[in-house]
Amino acid sequence: MYPLLDNINYPAQLRKLDVKDLPEFAKQLRNFLIESVSRTGGHLSSNLGTVELTVALHYVFNTPHDQLIWDVGHQTYAHKILTGRREAMSRLRMKDGISGFPKRDESEYDAFGTAHSSTSISAALGMAVAAQLEKSDRRAVAIIGDGAMSAGMAFEALNNAGVMDANLLVILNDNDMSISRPVGALNNYLAKLISGQFYATARRAGERMLGVVPSVLELAKRAEEHVKGMVTPEGTLFEEFGFNYIGPIDGHDIKVLVTTLKNIKCLDGPQFLHVVTRKGAGYKVAEEDPILYHGVSKFDPEQGIVVKQTGKPAYTKVFGDWLCDMAAKDKRLIGITPAMREGSGLVAFSQAYPDRYFDVGIAEQHAVTFAAGAACNGLKPVVAIYSTFLQRAYDQLIHDVALQNLPVLFAIDRAGLVGADGPTHAGSFDLSYLRCIPNMTVMAPSDENECRQMLYTAFKLDSPTAVRYPRGTGPGAEIQQKMTELPIGQGVVRRQGNKIAFLAFGSMVSPCLAAADDLDATVADMRFIKPLDEKLIADLAAGHELLVTVEENTIMGGAGSAVMELLCRRKMLVQILTLGLPDVYLDHGDHAQMLAECGLDKAGIIQSVQKYLA
Repeated sequence: MYPLLDNINYPAQLRKLDVKDLPEFAKQLRNFLIESVSRTGGHLSSNLGTVELTVALHYVFNTPHDQLIWDVGHQTYAHKILTGRREAMSRLRMKDGISGFPKRDESEYDAFGTAHSSTSISAALGMAVAAQLEKSDRRAVAIIGDGAMSAGMAFEALNNAGVMDANLLVILNDNDMSISRPVGALNNYLAKLISGQFYATARRAGERMLGVVPSVLELAKRAEEHVKGMVTPEGTLFEEFGFNYIGPIDGHDIKVLVTTLKNIKCLDGPQFLHVVTRKGAGYKVAEEDPILYHGVSKFDPEQGIVVKQTGKPAYTKVFGDWLCDMAAKDKRLIGITPAMREGSGLVAFSQAYPDRYFDVGIAEQHAVTFAAGAACNGLKPVVAIYSTFLQRAYDQLIHDVALQNLPVLFAIDRAGLVGADGPTHAGSFDLSYLRCIPNMTVMAPSDENECRQMLYTAFKLDSPTAVRYPRGTGPGAEIQQKMTELPIGQGVVRRQGNKIAFLAFGSMVSPCLAAADDLDATVADMRFIKPLDEKLIADLAAGHELLVTVEENTIMGGAGSAVMELLCRRKMLVQILTLGLPDVYLDHGDHAQMLAECGLDKAGIIQSVQKYLA
């Protein structure tokens, strides 16, 4: 099925192909990608869009000596296939299998570990400076998507790189169809011309000749910028940053890509190549709906994805439904997301309340301070954000929201382990990093209905609040449409037992209830991490021989630590066992299996208690 691909496992073998064979090679690589991902699940449309670009980069640059730094990294499957991991794709994102993102300890071709956005230019600049100091001919190439260019960090790096003479190439992978209009034969020709040695030599010669008359040299530079700006208006911005802008070119014309990259490889200093691609390219259904095919589970490539309705709503949908219901009751509510409308459940809200919906792009810091500013003027912002993405706005959370005690609600999705996405997306630390902030109220629901009521409770407060909930579905509790405020800082006993008391937080209430039946233990759904239910904890400590805190968060500094701090303050002596996530980065795998390995399922909880008592 893949006569060319089957004989190429590494870039050195790829470089032996004639350039005329590359289009067929890319076609086979794309077909293999579709077949492979349909069997394992993973990111699809983004990877289909970068096939030709990936092939051209490895064909032109001497990888791994030359270093490719992929922003976000969810478009690197073709890169993995070309760098000795084609057979390993059968266990993509599975336990003991390869990651869905670049990992330095997985391959020497993965120059920098990524999964979050907008880090590539900074990292590549650091590598380019290192090569410069070593007097090495090594090249650093950052491949960044147009979405990632919306983050401030990318522009901070551009601003720094433009005033340096390091050999850095930034490739903008532009797959936004609204700005793909300039692509065509003329632009491809101009890009090859501008990237060529003749143009570069003539430019340097002109600078030397005109250098004796600074005003004329400045006039010539401005004329060049304006000529480029007339043909490629996007390029003017990057020229102002100090980059030599080239493009846009067709990111699916592999011959143009190879020619242009070969020319750029011979140029010194910061270079910026604008490449236009299509998400889902080469697979019709993915081209038509790249969002649906962004992250996929297993599917039939001939049939495409068949959307199935599940019986239990995911927590993300519970949040989305509440947001619409709450917006109907309170006109002050606005919804804010850093480019995660679908992932965070804001689609219905964005359609029903377009004037109160704000997607700020991949700019988490801005999202939080934007919310703070809105709250200062009487609005009630709800920031829908993943646990790991809120980490990127920690200073803004402390300085701009909490310090000023502003009523911003953080709806924190993907709390706890996230399965196949692995440690880069696991919400392992939010309880620890939130509970230490003054003025914050932090809640964790144990089921779908409690999530809805907590969101309502948090919204009604006139101070910073966070409701953190896991990925996927809950235990299947009946959701009450009527919204009721929960008493702040009060937990509830779900099961009365003897000797042993579980203090369970959020998603851990269900496995604790299952374990309690075997141990005849008391189970308290603590609900609040901050403020803690001090009276309930004191009563449980006085009436039981062992307290067991259980959380889907790192043990260090988490909810269990908060309970121990309380007991110390009250000078209460009681045996306490803290269960949670260990002090390591847990690799990707099946979510249930990962919880079991951490001892956070029924069997693991029972075993930990029995071992402690023994």
